[in-house]
Amino acid sequence: MTFDLPVGYHKFHKKQIFNFQLNRWHSFGYARFEDMEEAGRSIKNFEDWKRVMLDLAERALSEGRLMNAAFYYRAAEFYVFQDDPEKEILYDKFIELFYKVFESDGIERFTVPYGDAAMPALKLSTAGDAAKGTIVMHGGFDSYIEEFYSWMRFFSDRGYDVIAFEGPGQGGARKKHGIALDYRWEKPAKAVLDYFDLNDVTWLGISMGGYFCFRAAAFEPRIKRVIASGVAYDYMQFPNKFFQWLMMLFFTRFRNFSNRSSYKKMKKDEMHRWIIGNLMYISMTETPMDAFDVARDMNEENLHSELVKQDVLILTGRNDHFIPFKMHRMQVEALTSARSVTAKVFTKETQAHNHCQNGNFGLALETMVKWLGDKSV
Repeated sequence: MTFDLPVGYHKFHKKQIFNFQLNRWHSFGYARFEDMEEAGRSIKNFEDWKRVMLDLAERALSEGRLMNAAFYYRAAEFYVFQDDPEKEILYDKFIELFYKVFESDGIERFTVPYGDAAMPALKLSTAGDAAKGTIVMHGGFDSYIEEFYSWMRFFSDRGYDVIAFEGPGQGGARKKHGIALDYRWEKPAKAVLDYFDLNDVTWLGISMGGYFCFRAAAFEPRIKRVIASGVAYDYMQFPNKFFQWLMMLFFTRFRNFSNRSSYKKMKKDEMHRWIIGNLMYISMTETPMDAFDVARDMNEENLHSELVKQDVLILTGRNDHFIPFKMHRMQVEALTSARSVTAKVFTKETQAHNHCQNGNFGLALETMVKWLGDKSV
């Protein structure tokens, strides 16, 4: 199957927390424009989100639009709270339907051993006689590898073997194998490279994966080229210096108060309930402050950018609403030992100006493929 990767970051919803997700499914090529428009008109809160997306999924299913249905189930599941028993049921529906839709596409599925557990992985082999190289890719905070299938197909159609995996805290690695988030991404990187017997790969990290990919490259010489779509660099440096100091004060000296305050916010505000609850689930922690400790580990000291010796491509949206633009400059400047650094900033004129180039994934992918060609992979 080939995918239409539409151009345009649309105003489907006035609230960015909903608008970004509606744009994401459309930009990947999985959702109809008119369906996302309808959803945007109907959704007012998280409860509406689940109901509307499930309605769209059931309608698509009844009309035989199985790909739409699969990703509408995933979209519905995305904003379901972690204590809702239906969350994993929806995940299972999405996975079952996804592999039914693409069963003839040549997707190979694997479970990569990881300690006493395992990490899900997919592989697409190029249809050509000889692959130009191997791309290993992964997402970030709460992504599933199936979401990036249109990207995998794009690379495969252009001559690359592609492997995607879910690491600690992600997708099935967390849901089915109980692996908690861990910033030390060289550990899953080693497991994947060992399992597939790879010695020369391009490593693509997306969203929070833009942090993980540099940590992996710093300690894993079998990674020869690094692509980051979205760079975080140091999550504790997102706010200004005063708020950084204030955060550390509450994280360290006023933890009990901070935990109580977080629980109160979670009761009063759906967004806080989802964000904090999701972080606690992914990190497998018992309290908000314990979860924030895990996020705090994702800092510049633990990243070790100075150890990255590979060729690097960084893709950043100028108006990324998740990650402050200053992280782009900080990450670029920290790569002091890299063989080369290519930094690409996308603006509104290209419609790729938001997080991970949502709105024009095609342009981002073309940029990656051109860069790979220039590096003679």
